[in-house]
Amino acid sequence: MFRRNVLAAIAAALVLVPFGAFGASPGEKMKIGIIGSGRIGGTLGELWAKAGHDVMFSSLDLEHDKQLAAKTGAKAGTPAQAAAYGDVLLVSVPYPALGQIGRDYAASIKGKVVLDTSNPIPSRDGEMAVAAREKGTGVASAEFLPGARLVRAFNAVGYGKLQSEHHRDGPRIAIALAADDKQALDVAMKLVRDAGFEPVVVGGLATAKSFDVGSPVFGKALTADELRKALNIAQ
Repeated sequence: MFRRNVLAAIAAALVLVPFGAFGASPGEKMKIGIIGSGRIGGTLGELWAKAGHDVMFSSLDLEHDKQLAAKTGAKAGTPAQAAAYGDVLLVSVPYPALGQIGRDYAASIKGKVVLDTSNPIPSRDGEMAVAAREKGTGVASAEFLPGARLVRAFNAVGYGKLQSEHHRDGPRIAIALAADDKQALDVAMKLVRDAGFEPVVVGGLATAKSFDVGSPVFGKALTADELRKALNIAQ
């Protein structure tokens, strides 16, 4: 009886462990919710769907999302549905929308790995973008998305290069990553590779400032060696 009770307790505890708590195995199929399926989100969602992951696209234009989904056999839904659907979330929206996403979908986001591509642009987003740039987006985004296992990713390479350079021969285009959660980084690294790029871990969320808008590497399609050299990161 005691042994059965212990096993039952362990099983119950495992049910409550958030996805990614044990990292991501190489062949693992993930459920990915895309919140903001524009140029970046749409491109990455298609690449992940083609790689065998279960993807749900969402934005403020459901018809657009349905068209994307039809191309790859993925799903389409509202942002609320995508937030609930995904074990992993990609958020790719205008920066001022992050706060509302963090408030509206707090219960769905809590404990999940969230890849944040959103960039604060003062000319578009105003003073809140200035403040976010001063803090660094890794720190600022974590404040807007409390409870998320946040990874800064896919924010420094333009969507055109994501579309044209994935899975290329030779050294692949590097994607800079920053996170405070080691296991969230493992998940992000797998998804970077599945999309056809090479992950480069820069450091904790505070280091995301080194590849923010306006940094020397922002907007450049660099190889992993080139990115590490530019950011003075050891191999």
